Amino acid sequence: MRRRDLLTLVPATAIAAALAACSSGGTSGEGASSAAPSGSSAAAGGEGFPATVQTKFGEVTVQAAPQRVVALGWGDAETALALGVQPVGASDWLAFGGEGVGPWAAGLYTTAPTIIETLEPSYEAIAALRPDLILDTKSSGDQARYDRLRQIAPTVGVPEGGDSYLTTTRQQVELVSTALGKQAEGQQLLEELRQAFEAAAAAHPQWQGRTATVATKTSNGWGAYVAAPGGDGADPLGGRVEFMEGLGFQQNPQVAALPPNSGGFSVDVSTEQLDLLDADVVVAFPIFIPTSDITSDAAWGAVPAVAQGRALVIDGDTANAFSLGTTLATQYALEQLVPQLEAVSP
Repeated sequence: MRRRDLLTLVPATAIAAALAACSSGGTSGEGASSAAPSGSSAAAGGEGFPATVQTKFGEVTVQAAPQRVVALGWGDAETALALGVQPVGASDWLAFGGEGVGPWAAGLYTTAPTIIETLEPSYEAIAALRPDLILDTKSSGDQARYDRLRQIAPTVGVPEGGDSYLTTTRQQVELVSTALGKQAEGQQLLEELRQAFEAAAAAHPQWQGRTATVATKTSNGWGAYVAAPGGDGADPLGGRVEFMEGLGFQQNPQVAALPPNSGGFSVDVSTEQLDLLDADVVVAFPIFIPTSDITSDAAWGAVPAVAQGRALVIDGDTANAFSLGTTLATQYALEQLVPQLEAVSP
């Protein structure tokens, strides 16, 4: 199964099962450092350095501007690119192919990175790239994975509470920009995106307070998303539900009341309960199934929002951008989704 099938908006229980099956253990015979090693430069320094990053695994100190970055976490490569740093190795979580990034990041590499596997990365391949910094800020948060990586090079892992891919866009940008000595640039990216949401919401005051459901269907059935645990619903740089809240919508209370899956950010919805998805607007997309498996589903068609033309089914690059959550992808998703939302929620 391709990585896209595992993590492009799948229910949290499926993610947990896949990660548990694929997690790696053991130790590496490579190299040496953990919390505060120096990079490949002999002398520490440079503007913004040494830089200290706070993570779930403790403080990580980057002594000098990294020259050979390997970006392994979900969206880490695009985040580095948005900050003007080209990773020498990167993981392609959504199986884009080529340089491993979406069309919104096309042209940001001058030299294509070596593509590293996602759930089961080759630690030998990573070490062969001679990294002086490894980014794994949005991943499982698995201790064994982190321990293997930090033996190769200083590694910036997930933030506190960021296990199971719950690192928010804001947290990811702050972690990566700090490690790269580009905190001001990172804050500028976040501010520009915040302003884009504010402008979209201001241009559509009719969306304020309307309910929204974000749903998905896989070969295992239906699910819906809820706000990430501990997240700030006022911050559109959190997740999929937060994206909609950033435009003025509020989460469907019927979905919010359902018991969450183990990851805490999704719920299962049976076909018999599909009317629970009903809201002022519903956004849905398929995972590893044809889009027609949603659009031709009689139970889906019977949901009042669908029957009354207040639902969207997205796929392809739009669904991928909505899922990936980097600043570049989120801007693309805004540009694509706002006109579609106007059509179903005028």
